[in-house]
Amino acid sequence: MGANHGSLLLIYAVIAIAALILLITRYKVYPFLVLIIVSLLLGLIAGMPMGTIVKSFETGNGNTLGHIAIVVGLGTMLGKMMAESGGAERIATTLIDKFGEKHIHWAMMLVAIIVGLPVFFEVGFVLLIPIAFNVAKRTGKSLLLIGLPMIAGLSVVHGLIPPHPAAMLAVQAYHADIGKTIAYGLIVGVPCAIVAGPLFALLVSRYIKLPENNPLAAQFLGSAGQDKDKAKEQATKRELPGFGITLFTILLPVILMLIGSWANLLFAPKTLPNDLLQFIGNSDVALLIAVLVSFWTFGAKRGFNREQIQKFCGECLAPIAGITLIVGAGGGFGRVLMDSGISKEIVNAATAAHLSPLVFAWCVAALIRLATGSATVAMTTACGIVAPIAAAGGAQVRPELLVLATGSGSLIFSHVNDGGFWLIKEYFGMTVGQTFKTWSLLETIISLMGLGLTFALATVL
Repeated sequence: MGANHGSLLLIYAVIAIAALILLITRYKVYPFLVLIIVSLLLGLIAGMPMGTIVKSFETGNGNTLGHIAIVVGLGTMLGKMMAESGGAERIATTLIDKFGEKHIHWAMMLVAIIVGLPVFFEVGFVLLIPIAFNVAKRTGKSLLLIGLPMIAGLSVVHGLIPPHPAAMLAVQAYHADIGKTIAYGLIVGVPCAIVAGPLFALLVSRYIKLPENNPLAAQFLGSAGQDKDKAKEQATKRELPGFGITLFTILLPVILMLIGSWANLLFAPKTLPNDLLQFIGNSDVALLIAVLVSFWTFGAKRGFNREQIQKFCGECLAPIAGITLIVGAGGGFGRVLMDSGISKEIVNAATAAHLSPLVFAWCVAALIRLATGSATVAMTTACGIVAPIAAAGGAQVRPELLVLATGSGSLIFSHVNDGGFWLIKEYFGMTVGQTFKTWSLLETIISLMGLGLTFALATVL
């Protein structure tokens, strides 16, 4: 009976994930609602006591959001301050001057990696796309050649490198070391960004021609339709923040987290200096410090008053409410899988199949990404499924590499159920077919190459 019940649970899980895909893609039901409904029904069918199903979902939701809501909120504030002060523009113009027009696609990839660290993919994209339009106009090059390296840089940071919210969550779930994860993430991520970004863009921009007239680009380029904000922006353009101070502010959370992860090397554990370094190296505290510093470097020093800074902070939180709720619901779904005993059955099946934990983590994240369209949801839900398996399998694989394998899987083939797909299609002025040939293919290159390089790293470590 036990084996039968076990295989039934697995069948229920497959049906639940299929229902998720169908409701989100075919019937366009909002993912947050779908995740709640499917989680509750799954709990009922799997035979969980009715009194515990909602509790289980709430616990998973709360555990996920407890951390991610803070990281997302603070990261978005930091990004908003950078945008309003002209910091993003300063980084772009400096790198363009340094790299020259010929190598501009390399500069765009670098900008994206730096700017993308504290913020969600969509936020980073919206911050940087005006720069891409301006650069394409100034250099007379295809928007694909400028824009694809930028989105490749953003995507790699999104999936692989803390303090990005999704990667941070995976670090927590797998109990990985954050400093090592950043180091390994860069070793794996930078080559992926190079191949999927500048190199792929050079190739694909020869074959795909974008329309001459891009109405979205026009509003970032021309003086037509200049509103108050644009006029204010023109006024602050005279006094952009310096390159050094901008770079320092954006990289501050990463620097603090790295220092925190070296605390045991620098001071004996359980001593005050060690505890202090661990404290400021905590992702929430590191981002909070960076946001407070940005109020001075990007705010007060740029002539913004307290009211304006408050307004920026309030404004930037509204757009991220949706994604935050969906991520929390993904955590709730993962918890129901665990409490209903389905995760345990998946563990048993994976152990029996002798799948490498890295391949398993990649596959689970890839399936959820294809289903839900969100890399963040894919990563958070996959962690909930894979972490118990990794723990059960003993320490055969480094937790940092599990973070990278899960992150790589979560980036596979973005298609019509992904907000990012439509964002890129509209801004680049592409058809759906062109978006598949450029953006979807770019994501798949990062995903497969990321898995390959993670395996290569596993053989060396």
